[in-house]
Amino acid sequence: MDFFLQFLSAAFLATFIRSTVPLLLTALGGLFSERSGVVNIALEGLIIFGALTGAIVTQKLDPSLGALAPWVGWLAGMIVAGAIAWVHAVLSIKYRADQVISGTAINLLASGVPAVVLTALYGTSSDSPPVKHSLPLWGFGDLKFSPPVYVAFLAVAVTWYVMYRTPYGLRLRATGEHPGAAASMGVNVRRVRYSAVVLSGVLGGTAGVFLSIGNLDSYVRNISAGLGFIALAALIFGQWKPLGVLGATLLFGLLQALSIQLDGNGLLPSSLLQVLPYLVTIIALIFTGSGAAPRAAGKPYDG
Repeated sequence: MDFFLQFLSAAFLATFIRSTVPLLLTALGGLFSERSGVVNIALEGLIIFGALTGAIVTQKLDPSLGALAPWVGWLAGMIVAGAIAWVHAVLSIKYRADQVISGTAINLLASGVPAVVLTALYGTSSDSPPVKHSLPLWGFGDLKFSPPVYVAFLAVAVTWYVMYRTPYGLRLRATGEHPGAAASMGVNVRRVRYSAVVLSGVLGGTAGVFLSIGNLDSYVRNISAGLGFIALAALIFGQWKPLGVLGATLLFGLLQALSIQLDGNGLLPSSLLQVLPYLVTIIALIFTGSGAAPRAAGKPYDG
């Protein structure tokens, strides 16, 4: 009985929520990008660049800004990740590069750049020094979370409203389905796509900031641990819809929380528990149809 009660505890709920938040933020970012017609598999890299920037800026500004430093670090993480996403947008939209290759290149950069930057700044390639001030925790008891947690769930409602109740959302969906028809109605397809891809960077950067200074107190190697790819799978599993993305990320977040909670209980091998979220991700992709994908996703606009 005690074994089952631990899954109803506030501590497990907190772990579940913290496991879901980076997936949710990143998947919502991917939703904007892909709904506009730009495939964005660079989500993993965006998380990493956001996490790295947030931790370094906060650590450097700690002595002078104190508790204000992590807020500036959060802003810096969003800006840098947004700028990286803008590069992906330029390559994909202006120069009509293969969007998958462009995203892969960003992920490869994200696997090597942090080590170079950390070595130059701190003499180590693995992690940054702990920050004195992380983002504040709001809540009560075990259910205390940093601001990106609240932003993530609020972003679901905002995304749904923007997507289905605003002129921008209509233009966004039109550029992802029939860009030529949208352009004939006066929609600036390129501008909409640029804005959507940059927004995916801002949200992905926020996810990274949450990992480094909202959940931990530093940047550590492999901090994203494939979350960007799981978020991409959640986007597909959720059929490119805000509420579907929420449901999919809650599922994957639950699996991650279960793997953490069960690790060490001896019920299942530790290696199996660690791979469980990734295994379910693969299975979900196999059995998820692609019929809901935006029709123009991955196709350069010629107009």
